[in-house]
Amino acid sequence: MTQNEKLAELSAAGVSVWLDDLSRDLISSGDLAGLTATKSVVGVTTNPSIFQAALSKGTSYDAQVTELAARGADVDATIRTVTTDDVRNACDVLHPVYEQSDGVDGRVSIEVDPRLAHDTDATVAQAIELWKIVDRPNLLIKIPATKAGLPAITRTLAEGISVNVTLIFSVERYQGVMDAYLDGLDAAAQAGHDLSTIHSVASFFVSRVDTEIDKRLDAIGTPAADELKGKAALANARLAYQAYQEVFEVESRFPDLLAQGARPQRALWASTGVKNPDYPDTLYVSELVAPNTVNTMPGKTMDAFADHGWVNTGSIIGLAQESQEVFDKLAALGVDVADVFAVLEDEGVGKFEDAWNELLTATAEQLAAAKG
Repeated sequence: MTQNEKLAELSAAGVSVWLDDLSRDLISSGDLAGLTATKSVVGVTTNPSIFQAALSKGTSYDAQVTELAARGADVDATIRTVTTDDVRNACDVLHPVYEQSDGVDGRVSIEVDPRLAHDTDATVAQAIELWKIVDRPNLLIKIPATKAGLPAITRTLAEGISVNVTLIFSVERYQGVMDAYLDGLDAAAQAGHDLSTIHSVASFFVSRVDTEIDKRLDAIGTPAADELKGKAALANARLAYQAYQEVFEVESRFPDLLAQGARPQRALWASTGVKNPDYPDTLYVSELVAPNTVNTMPGKTMDAFADHGWVNTGSIIGLAQESQEVFDKLAALGVDVADVFAVLEDEGVGKFEDAWNELLTATAEQLAAAKG
């Protein structure tokens, strides 16, 4: 099998291609392994919505749910067992990539219960629990970048646990995430952990920024507002990458940790499926190309890129001033960007909570049916 040329070119430009999807069928069919061989896939991300979709379709989980019902497992235990089994098996599929990349890629993410997003102690406790249950070195525990999530990130990293920080929308919050990462590495070093084994990505959400800001620009309805539609998300991501460079390539704090074996916390572009059909369907992949980044794509977006995507290697670096001008113009029009990011964070947590609750309900019904 040969790699798709477009995705291989993206990978060669320094972007790790991760799939934003997982199901038991994807693993058992060999399709996940096939994606590593044909579409340069070197990682997998999951979230409550993905698990809700996987468990609600087909019959792949029926036998295990029936077995768990016979053992008296409750809803939470059933979901925990089913999801961690899938993630563990995906980690095993990607373990060769993990070894070949010196631990940088070959990663699979699993998220803490989204209902804990505003509870630091409970988030840390579940992060440790999930790390122990999956028991694979190429696991990443997803923790949301809420205000309560920031100290949870630090404390989880201090335990020697690798973390995928999710639901980042603003550069300001991203800077807090990077600080939490460095604090966590400091604490891990003091606890005697090998820093070279601790990895992290910071998942910066992209398309939802355009969706929310475009809605507000439509409400303004002026030619100046129309001119800015579809520009905010890329500008936001470009400013985030500049912040990444400042922390991990310029400032003095990281080199001390680097000397102890620490790795940079890579920027990961999430929510890269285009929501507006007027925009190119590979926009948030083709125009976010820079070294040491990750792009996690839904299958539909990955297929689109493999077919007609382009690699713009000049799409991020050197565009910070131009990107800041986009936000200056938004502010001049009266768009409250701080409110945009607050709304997006609340909605992001809420959507994952809703998906989790739907998963709880569906699993309860499956358990009840299995018990007869």
